[in-house]
Amino acid sequence: MRKAGIILFWAIASLCVIALVTLPINLQTQLIASIAVVTFMAVLKILRAEGTWRLTALAFGTAIVMRYVYWRTTSTLPPLNQLENFIPGFLLYLAEMYSVMMLALSLFVVSMPLPSRPSRAASPGKYPSVDVFVPTYNEDSHLLANTLAAAKAMDYPADKLTVWLLDDGGTLQKRTSANLLEDQMAKARHQELQILSEDLGVRYLTRDRNEHAKAGNLNNGMKHSQGELIAVFDADHAPARDFLLETVGYFEDDPRLFLVQTPHFFLNPDPVERNLRTFEKMPSENEMFYGIIQRGLDKWNASFFCGSAAVLRRQALDQTGGFSGVSITEDCETAIDLHASGWNSVYVDRPLIAGLQPATFASFIGQRSRWAQGMMQILRFKFPLLKRGLSIPQRLCYMSSTLFWLFPFPRTIFLFAPLCYLFFDLEIFTASGGEFLGYTLAYMLVNLMMQNYLYGSFRWPWISELYEYVQTVHLLPAVVSAIVNPRKPSFKVTAKDESVLVSRLSEISRPFFIIFAVLLFALLVTAYRVYTEPYKADVTLVVGGWNLLNLILAGCALGVVSERGEKSATRRVKVTRRCEFGLDDNWYPATIDDVSVHGARINVYAKSIGLLAVDTRGLIRFKPHGSDIEEILPVAVRNTQVDGDIVTIGCQYLPEAARHHSLVADLIFANSQQWTEFQLSRRGNPGLFRGTLWFFGLAFYQTSRGLAYFFSNRGAGDKARKSAGAKK
Repeated sequence: MRKAGIILFWAIASLCVIALVTLPINLQTQLIASIAVVTFMAVLKILRAEGTWRLTALAFGTAIVMRYVYWRTTSTLPPLNQLENFIPGFLLYLAEMYSVMMLALSLFVVSMPLPSRPSRAASPGKYPSVDVFVPTYNEDSHLLANTLAAAKAMDYPADKLTVWLLDDGGTLQKRTSANLLEDQMAKARHQELQILSEDLGVRYLTRDRNEHAKAGNLNNGMKHSQGELIAVFDADHAPARDFLLETVGYFEDDPRLFLVQTPHFFLNPDPVERNLRTFEKMPSENEMFYGIIQRGLDKWNASFFCGSAAVLRRQALDQTGGFSGVSITEDCETAIDLHASGWNSVYVDRPLIAGLQPATFASFIGQRSRWAQGMMQILRFKFPLLKRGLSIPQRLCYMSSTLFWLFPFPRTIFLFAPLCYLFFDLEIFTASGGEFLGYTLAYMLVNLMMQNYLYGSFRWPWISELYEYVQTVHLLPAVVSAIVNPRKPSFKVTAKDESVLVSRLSEISRPFFIIFAVLLFALLVTAYRVYTEPYKADVTLVVGGWNLLNLILAGCALGVVSERGEKSATRRVKVTRRCEFGLDDNWYPATIDDVSVHGARINVYAKSIGLLAVDTRGLIRFKPHGSDIEEILPVAVRNTQVDGDIVTIGCQYLPEAARHHSLVADLIFANSQQWTEFQLSRRGNPGLFRGTLWFFGLAFYQTSRGLAYFFSNRGAGDKARKSAGAKK
């Protein structure tokens, strides 16, 4: 009876909303209603209203969006008998409806996400056995050493923990390759990693053939291990000491739990953050997913495996045949199969690993292409909406996650739609300037405000649009390829620990400059048409304003593809640890000021040391976390600076034994609290107005910087060609 009453209530409420949305009103009334809703939402945002008020604001915003959809559907499409207008007009309409659909799915997922879960350590005496898998393909041994050492150092009973290095770069297939170079490199890698694993006390495992990429490698690890739980870390994802203590206890609470996923935290900025210089002051792109969306998915038991920084139950994986390998995104595919089989998942919103992300724009696009193609494969092969075994909320959640990667299509249409009118005088959107203000502008403002409500502290205004644009240019053909031929994409390992030594344009930057030039020309055409066709000025100004927004995004993207030169891809992390610095059998009191995966900066309290020569050998003596015994790490001096009684020394680690890698891991990875503090330090909501002003200022600067790179690059190319001609 109660269930029937709830259904009746929602049915009546829905009919009332539909009646309100479709109510015929004049333009003046629409303008007043739009202004009232925008003002109401702004006031609630200023007052930081939460709970019911937050949902009320989102409901009013949704009403404006629905009103826009109704008007857009019934009043703005070009006549069907004018195909030159109707076809591009209908494509634009579909792009807008896609955006509305994704907004609706976002509201369902994250309007009221779960709060962060508390810590859940395993009960004393009930520690399950854990196999830690570190799959690798072509990563450097020093990078692997840090990750393996950090995994081995996790706080957990030693007899319950086994760390495995799963090497797909030293398979028998590669060691017997007809390609002599590949054969020799694989043999050398095989031997090197065997020695490294033995020194670190971890198990080394490879296989005969490279089949099913990462999923096949993980399944091979399952065949040779027997732990109740399996923790997975990418080769560049080093765990903190408390990773297992914060995660394994959840499996004790729920025998049907197959996954505990934690966020991916990165030490280095992605290419967008690095080239725009926003890493220290603005939340990273991935924080919107890990800070909000995964908590929203968790509410509906739909948080999914992200390939690393997770613990899975072996029993669940055995039931579904191990890690799925049909698509190239084995993580999400594995999760959807297990959710459909009745297993549950949990998301713990605390960064417990630190990793590296692509440093160059080309590698960044390569990584995102793999994600996009993998999600298209899941959409084609699994189609979550009709996947048997999933609950309705889970179906909607997975549809949201997969359909998101179709964004290159609408983003391309939004980019070029204004040009249809400005260049070819096509009327693909039938509306006056006043109607645009009353409906479209109100819809855009409400949409931005709703995004700010949902993601304000995790995603600043216009940043999502920028990320989508810079990816669209190269992701569009990748997504089309995966849709047309879903079995074609193959797994490609993302480059790790890259660096950009000199400032340069990205090798895939040319399309961005071409698009910018076209949009800039369209801006000139706008001014010309306003002058020569004053009777159309209202429509021309509206379309020209749309093109100007695209131009601002395109200009900011020029800064994204203008790679800033840096010696290292790894960010230095602030720490404060007591230590001693050893030099020529003398020990001096010191503190470690910051660390990276390659070196540290130390403040030595002994002015008598003076300036040290580069490559001078020194020692750092300190107590690792959880130990009262001091240990020594050898270093090489890279630079020194004397300031009064303090000598600041920049050092590079010189690991000579397995224990040295463990000490490096302890310095940078052991304390997970530092990652949380860093994330919180850059989370702040500038609001829609201030955020927009900030972004426009950023875009102006990055446009000029990108153009400066372009012309200096052309100048250097001309000089090189003249020099080559002179030699001939």
